[in-house]
Amino acid sequence: MIVAEGWGWRHASRRDWAVRGASFTIGDGERVLLLGASGAGKSTLMHAMAGVLGGADEGEEEGRLLVDGAHPTRRHGHVGLVMQDPETQVMLARVGDDVAFGAENLGVARDEIWRRVDEALDAVGLDVGRDRPTTALSGGQKQRLTIAGALAMQAKVLLLDEPTANLDPEGAREVRDVVAHLSRERGTTLVVVEHRVELWADLVDRVIVLAPGGGILADGAPGRVFVEQREALLAAGVWVPGVDIPSTGSGNGEGSTAGPAEAPWALRGEALAIGHDPQHVVQHALDVTIPAGRSTMITGPNGAGKSTLALTLAGLLPRLDGRVVAAGELRPARVLGPRHWGRRRPVDSSDPGTWSSRDLITRIGTVFQSPEHQFVATTVRDELAVGLRALAAVDPQWTTQRIDERVDELLAMLHLSRIAGANPFTLSGGEKRRLSVGTVLATGPRVIFLDEPTFGQDRNTWLDMVALVRAMLDQGRAVVSITHDADFITALAQHRIHLEPQR
Repeated sequence: MIVAEGWGWRHASRRDWAVRGASFTIGDGERVLLLGASGAGKSTLMHAMAGVLGGADEGEEEGRLLVDGAHPTRRHGHVGLVMQDPETQVMLARVGDDVAFGAENLGVARDEIWRRVDEALDAVGLDVGRDRPTTALSGGQKQRLTIAGALAMQAKVLLLDEPTANLDPEGAREVRDVVAHLSRERGTTLVVVEHRVELWADLVDRVIVLAPGGGILADGAPGRVFVEQREALLAAGVWVPGVDIPSTGSGNGEGSTAGPAEAPWALRGEALAIGHDPQHVVQHALDVTIPAGRSTMITGPNGAGKSTLALTLAGLLPRLDGRVVAAGELRPARVLGPRHWGRRRPVDSSDPGTWSSRDLITRIGTVFQSPEHQFVATTVRDELAVGLRALAAVDPQWTTQRIDERVDELLAMLHLSRIAGANPFTLSGGEKRRLSVGTVLATGPRVIFLDEPTFGQDRNTWLDMVALVRAMLDQGRAVVSITHDADFITALAQHRIHLEPQR
């Protein structure tokens, strides 16, 4: 059993408690859906149950939390955890070794380990071979990889934190079916955190909802909780099955696959070959157009190269073949080019891949799939000011007062004012996502790439994100979103680029 009695945790650098007053008992073999608003402490509670929160130097604990009658730190091997960000859980260089890592640490026999590895990879549909470099996997493939590692441990308790957030719809269903089979066959105790609950509602026995200010908002059978607590859950930002999303504007959900030749455009890719290295080309002979001032969706299954295409168009990843061309009004008047081994690289004012970071900062902004990859400051406020301070070095109109005013505006817009002094790495997944969007918005680029922008968002902050994108479009910016979120596509798609895997 997992027992919480008035349990709470406060991170060492934070004034407010991440979780407080949590009391519940989860029985052996029970299947639980853990819900709550973004920032309510779901991931913190999951880390605590897995025994990976750390000691007194990392935070303050109150109350009691027990797994099989002992503190979770003494139950390693009993609990398998799949964390919200798969990047933080990939340990080794090759796929097979990474899946085997947990079982190896538990002392499982060698032959048994590789049998489990193959079964786990097959179960999650990751058909890339044991020797595939983990660095060559897409974000969705890494999500499958971390789930496979947890399955190979055959733990008594399986904790899944947003396990399908970066997966395409078919992959999400596959993972859900694997977990359902595992739960039935092995009697595994299951705790799942998901903002979008339709996929899991008929699998779980029980729903526990954390209240934003501490304590438990609701606890009971899914059907009863979603009916009896409907209004309270909606007010707290919980996604309630069967409740429609309010109309959010004029997106048609499909969009054209190729804009008219005479329509204004911001970026073009011509005969592009893309990939992180020449040995792993993920797409070739691509011709794509990003319309100016419109919302473009890049869609397709995991591993098709969506994020790779975005990084290439945004000037952050070298193209392997072909051309990337920026429209004339987007090009900098004087291009310095980035330094490489002390020398300026060859510069082409039409090619964002040759621009310096200072040229890019006000023209093309990118929000990465993993928010932590772009955090460089120790507080939320300072993180939002990083780009503005870089601009102040060359543009005297960005005074300290104007920077502070712009940061305050962004904090309020993104619902981050309360945690302005917090370390970005201590935020919830949804809060990190909003902060990463804010760091790009701060400098006002004309083209903005958003990789999985609705990841980790509750119902309320999802609606805020849609409104935020609409505001960017109203300002004449081009917004390019890489997403599997069907509702987001329906709300905002005006142009669509769909990729399928190529050999």
